Amino acid sequence: MAELLFETYGVPSVAFGVDAVFSYKYNQLHGLCEKDGLAICPGFTTTYVIPFVNGEPVYKGCCRTNIGGFHVTDYLKQLLSLKYPHHMSRFTWEKVEDLKMEHCYIAPDYALEARLFQKGGKEAEDKTRCWQLPWVPPPIEEPPSEEEIARKAAIRERQGQRLREMAEAKRSSRINELENQSHGLEFLLQQLGQIQQEEVPSFLSETGYTSKQEIESTLTKVTQSLRKAKGEPKPEQAENEEKTDSSTSEKYPLINVPDDMLTPEQLKEKKRQIFLKTTTEGRQRAKQKRFEEELERERKTRQDEERRLENPRLYLEQMHTRYKELHEKVEQRKKLKTNGGYTNGGSVSGGVGRGERLNAAQRERMRLLTTAAFDRGKGEDTFGARDEDWQLYKLMGKDDDDDDDEADEDEAELARVCSRLQEIDPTFVPKPEPTPSQPATAEAPHVRPLTKEDFQIVLGVERFRCPEILFHPNLVGIDQAGLDEMTRVSIRRLPSKDEALENRLTSSILMTGGCSLFPGINERLEAGVRMLQPCGSPIKVVRALDPILDAWRGASVFAANSKFQQQTFGRSDFYKGEEWLRRYQLRYTL
Repeated sequence: MAELLFETYGVPSVAFGVDAVFSYKYNQLHGLCEKDGLAICPGFTTTYVIPFVNGEPVYKGCCRTNIGGFHVTDYLKQLLSLKYPHHMSRFTWEKVEDLKMEHCYIAPDYALEARLFQKGGKEAEDKTRCWQLPWVPPPIEEPPSEEEIARKAAIRERQGQRLREMAEAKRSSRINELENQSHGLEFLLQQLGQIQQEEVPSFLSETGYTSKQEIESTLTKVTQSLRKAKGEPKPEQAENEEKTDSSTSEKYPLINVPDDMLTPEQLKEKKRQIFLKTTTEGRQRAKQKRFEEELERERKTRQDEERRLENPRLYLEQMHTRYKELHEKVEQRKKLKTNGGYTNGGSVSGGVGRGERLNAAQRERMRLLTTAAFDRGKGEDTFGARDEDWQLYKLMGKDDDDDDDEADEDEAELARVCSRLQEIDPTFVPKPEPTPSQPATAEAPHVRPLTKEDFQIVLGVERFRCPEILFHPNLVGIDQAGLDEMTRVSIRRLPSKDEALENRLTSSILMTGGCSLFPGINERLEAGVRMLQPCGSPIKVVRALDPILDAWRGASVFAANSKFQQQTFGRSDFYKGEEWLRRYQLRYTL
């Protein structure tokens, strides 16, 4: 600092002093403290105690610790960040500094104050402070009124009517198209029966068909489509079987012929025809099943619509009840498939999975499958040598487990009821399905909307816990003495061991520096010093007139004195070296 002042700024002379000494001398001029006393200055990064004897500081008796207002602010910032991690961006250094100076205080008894907040009660609530962060309440969504519900229902009804009219127009157009196509095919068949046999190929080439059977097959498909579009019932089963038998005999002529009457090539062709017939019949059965299921759905839809029009409110309640029952049933079945039955007092432990819940028929089939390979050969594996051995797999493939079929039906019915509720009830919200990361047994997390209390920073024990590190630095990991212990250490470091001097020092203790502004610090320091001093020792602790600016005011008074120039040193003294500068000491008595 001296080198910078002399060589960079070119100042003529310099004098160095201690801020706490200037503050003590300034308050001494105003009669706040005596010539013999202690100046305690808890500053920004350090805290030190300076004894005064006959108005002069005794630096050999000084005591310093590396704790100050910076550590108090940092400790408060850490506590608030841990307590409110979602508001960490709010805890800037300047804001935490303001909270510290505005709300923190020194507890007379730290342990007693902590127990008071631990128990709670009216007194602890009165000492709690709240900092309200900016918060805008979310808009309140009011439920729709009856008029709004009726208006939406009328709109849906008009939209449904429009869709029904469009569907009816499309259906009529489709029926006309199929009727024209059917009349055209019938006309082709009629003309095909009137022409000569040798003219048939040329006639078919003009129509785009390859044979009469293809025209008949197309006419049959068109007739079925037309009947389905008109909603007419299908013809009798006997007629279908008769047509099927006739078409089968035409398409597959070798099926009913005995094998001994066929050549090897015809046997191969017969197997191929059997395979094709089986595949075709399977497809027809599946198609017939889908058609019947569609008719059943249409029938249920018509019945539901009739019930709804008859009593809308009762119908809506029944649908909600049905949806709840189906949803609980499906979820319970999923839980059983995933975790097994709860057989241990409702706990998952002790449950069995799906693989262990085999019924008697399934266990019997498994036993047959594992023993079939050794039943005939007395331990020799001859299974598969004959064709009838493979019939066992058909037995194994039969699934008698009605639970899966019932589960599929319940899920389909649940989807239908859910879709129906979404159409007729605007307030209906379907329950979410469990995700793979969230198993079916876990409940969906409840997300609570944010309220005003979520944006409040409550200062309770933090108010006195943070400044307590001035008396107990070990709370933040600094193994040093507190303020009360520092006064005793400073007095012991004095060269003279005079009890009268010690009493004069403790009877004039001045608190200066920013941290001395904490409420209750004088009383706490006085109680701590009283515990360290002999019984009956006079103890008096006072705060400076202005703990922050008294150091500057004392230095300005000192610099305004006419003899101030005698206490400074110039460039020539600075060049004497660092050792001389270390021995330099300002005399504060002018």
